[in-house]
Amino acid sequence: MESEEELDMQDADDDFYSGVDDAFDSDDADVADYEFMDHDSDDSLDLISHRHQQNYSILSEADIRARQKEDMVKIATVLSISEVSAGILLRYYNWSVSKVHDEWFADEDRVRRAVGLLGRPAVQFPDGREMTCGICFETYPREKLHAAVCGHPFCNSCWAGYVSTAVNDGPGCLMLRCPGPSCGAAVGQDMIDALASLEDKEKYHRYFVRSYIEDNRKTKWCPAPGCDYAVDFVVGSGSYDVTCRCSYSFCWNCTEEAHRPVDCATVAKWILKNTAESENMNWILANSKPCPKCKRPIEKNQGCMHITCTPPCKFEFCWLCLGTWSEHGERTGGFYACNRYETAKQEGVYDEAEKRREMAKNSLERYTHYYERWATNQSSRQKAVADLREMQSVHIGKLSDTQCQPESQLKFIIEAWLQIVECRRVLKWTYSYGYYLPEHEHAKRQFFEYLQGEAESGLERLHQCAEKELQVFINAEGPSKDFNEFRTKLAGLTSVTRNYFENLVRALENGLSDVDSHAACSRSGSSKSMGGGSCKGLRGRKGSTSRSSGPNRNIDDSGHWSCEHCTFANFKSATICAMCQQRH
Repeated sequence: MESEEELDMQDADDDFYSGVDDAFDSDDADVADYEFMDHDSDDSLDLISHRHQQNYSILSEADIRARQKEDMVKIATVLSISEVSAGILLRYYNWSVSKVHDEWFADEDRVRRAVGLLGRPAVQFPDGREMTCGICFETYPREKLHAAVCGHPFCNSCWAGYVSTAVNDGPGCLMLRCPGPSCGAAVGQDMIDALASLEDKEKYHRYFVRSYIEDNRKTKWCPAPGCDYAVDFVVGSGSYDVTCRCSYSFCWNCTEEAHRPVDCATVAKWILKNTAESENMNWILANSKPCPKCKRPIEKNQGCMHITCTPPCKFEFCWLCLGTWSEHGERTGGFYACNRYETAKQEGVYDEAEKRREMAKNSLERYTHYYERWATNQSSRQKAVADLREMQSVHIGKLSDTQCQPESQLKFIIEAWLQIVECRRVLKWTYSYGYYLPEHEHAKRQFFEYLQGEAESGLERLHQCAEKELQVFINAEGPSKDFNEFRTKLAGLTSVTRNYFENLVRALENGLSDVDSHAACSRSGSSKSMGGGSCKGLRGRKGSTSRSSGPNRNIDDSGHWSCEHCTFANFKSATICAMCQQRH
């Protein structure tokens, strides 16, 4: 989990990309907006992440208490019971007002028995001046004893100990019952306030507030360390991505950091792989060999094939054939070769061991390729967030003075940096997507790598412009006549990069289905039995009965030919596929 930028949830106007997460069946696309807002109460400008038709709201502790109070008043009014009893009911039914209504009006007596809200006391509270406590059996004045709705009297000291033990045992204290034998009467919040110590009361109220979030399927705590905000989410309403006021962006479904457009299952596998011991074993298998004598793994860190195991073993052997070094010398190939190994390899003696080692090495290299790029984009995003903060707090004001332009006219710079920050996040997760993309689906992989490459190159151009070329104007001592030209260039790169990532996100969320549909169209278009038929290809071009123009190029009626490697529809004049660069 990475530390994220500071932000507040505000209204926004500028689109980043639209689409929905794989986990939803909705065909509607949400449009995510990212805007830079100026708050008069702060010197710096905050990073904003917000959506049209926002499908979640951020709750502070005060908001949670207000909602709890509102729900308890609503239940108490409709059912004609006290707010304390309403709180017990809501807690029992996981703070679902509708569930309480349904169950109560279906069978009130059953609900009262289950929850512990007795209609009348089980025993009458004695009217005498002195009474005996049911726990310690000491006699106390009447005012020093209390009873729940059941009427069983216990002294204040025993009640305090009973409540303290329950509170220290955890959130189970919220469903506390009368300590009387076989009594199921509920102990309400009013008795806790009257009998518990100050420390126990604070704990109880903290559990009570947290239960509203933790027992409700529509609400969750922000998973960022030290954050006390909660999120109320409209389930099934769109993208799972949520951004808390503390700045942390996470996925509502799995509570990992925001990972759109990659699905939660892929993210879970990737995170597990990054932390699993299996990669350590792969590294050992790929980069070491066992000592022939003691079997401990040994990594060769010098050029010579003469290996000496560490004490106490000290066995000397040949790295290639693992034979005793005393039997080696110039006649076996010298210090840097081994004739025995080459001969044995030709005979197939070492094939199985070498095959396993080679497979492990290839697997490790492939994982390292994707992980390094995943981690690099994560670091680049963190750096971009820091640069954005510096731009907000320092450079925008300086640039406004130097170029004699109001800060409102410099919004395009912040939009560019917001685009960079978000695109780095998306690009980072595309590498985990690529790692789990099946190797045998060559067309999908080539299409994915093409889209990813286009998006990445566009992002690098934008990042270079915002980071390097802008610095010239920041360091300038006066207005520059080239600034307006720079504005046009940066705004254009922002727009182009946004389009690249829109295409990438849309394709990944659709499972690269465009490749399948285009391949099907190509096959149907090349079939003579489908004469006159038409279909829509990868780029929306139409094709019908194909006519041959060389061994590898089938040109359709619209003047395009489909690449046999990636199924991309190319212009008739092209001899190299524009997507996979294969020559035809």
